[in-house]
Amino acid sequence: SGHVQLPPPQNVTLLSKDFDVILTWTPGEGSPPDVTYTVRYESQERMDKWIKVPHCKNIRSTSCNLTCVLPNFFVKVRARVKAVSGRFQSPWVESQFKEYYLDVELAPPVLNVNVKKNLIHVNASFPLATCVESFSWMYDLNLWEAGSEDKKQYEGIFRKNTVTIDTTALRGNYCLSARSSFQSIDFKRSKFSQPVCVLLNHKG
Repeated sequence: SGHVQLPPPQNVTLLSKDFDVILTWTPGEGSPPDVTYTVRYESQERMDKWIKVPHCKNIRSTSCNLTCVLPNFFVKVRARVKAVSGRFQSPWVESQFKEYYLDVELAPPVLNVNVKKNLIHVNASFPLATCVESFSWMYDLNLWEAGSEDKKQYEGIFRKNTVTIDTTALRGNYCLSARSSFQSIDFKRSKFSQPVCVLLNHKG
């Protein structure tokens, strides 16, 4: 009969991770093995207008990346998901609201270290979706001699800028690590990246 409903998705959460905004959920208790999910979202600019997400229609996965479908990074959005199996579907389950600009969580950048004679050139690549590359992402860089607690700090470097460090006076094993930062209403920062260590002015 038409009254058979699928169990609704559980733990429906809109969250930010690694510069992205993602809807996540878990299958409802007793979901059939062939269950798929469909996601829509609405923004506070246009309440009650639920917009389809083409890449999250009848998907098997239990997450949907919404970063680049967001119509506006400065407006709160929420999403909803339903389970589908054959002719049956579950009720929609809605997430809470999130705003990219306020709620984005950052990932550490990946450092590229180029050792030259008496210089190191350091730049950072950020694991960003193309649609958010235009934000003023920055990074902070630490340099220290391996085994020492004394870190030289370079702060507020724009994402695309290279840091050039004079290594004339440095000898031995030096490590570099960086974190992403972003000026929203407060200052957001990622964790520091895994250190990259280089041997400087080694007299072989």
